[in-house]
Amino acid sequence: MQLNTITNQTIALAGIAQAAALVQQLATTGSTNSSALEASIGSILKIDSSSIIDVYGSLPALKLGLEQLALQMTGYKIADPEQARYSATIVFLEHQLAKRPDLQAIIHTGVLKAHAQSEAFGLVHENIMAKLGDVYSQTLSTLTPRIMVNGEADLLSRPDIANKIRACLLAGIRSAMLWRQCGGKRWKFLLYRKKIQTELQHLLSQI
Repeated sequence: MQLNTITNQTIALAGIAQAAALVQQLATTGSTNSSALEASIGSILKIDSSSIIDVYGSLPALKLGLEQLALQMTGYKIADPEQARYSATIVFLEHQLAKRPDLQAIIHTGVLKAHAQSEAFGLVHENIMAKLGDVYSQTLSTLTPRIMVNGEADLLSRPDIANKIRACLLAGIRSAMLWRQCGGKRWKFLLYRKKIQTELQHLLSQI
């Protein structure tokens, strides 16, 4: 399977955008798109995949991310600076994580445990969110810069919402890892902007 393609890079970027959108939804409203949440959480627990899209289950499962990425890349002004900040910090943190095999080992162990739990409880059960949230706290939260999530204070103080937000950030890290594995680099994002926009429209037309 050839990983280094504009299609795979665009799908991985949509995965990052979807995670950022979910974090924002949870922090500001306390609820989120259920199918998008399942796809993003599922991407963390998908250990063996036959293709990049298989990591997320299906292309329609990434609709939120594809739409948000397309919106962010339309015009010269960033449509949603907060989502863009989340996405950029996720990519930076994944780069930091790639240099820390000790933290990668903790994540791997935690994901395996969450995967085993998901077979009994389902993907978005509170036990799974708590486990993935704990994995994030033990690893990514120790790196700098920490992702500062803005939202309603009463929502952010709720353990169930906090766990979901951390789990979605971990999903963003998973997608950033895929982006890098598919040959994604910051300069490519800038130079291949038109190609990515064209690929986004092509992918959205298939949903």
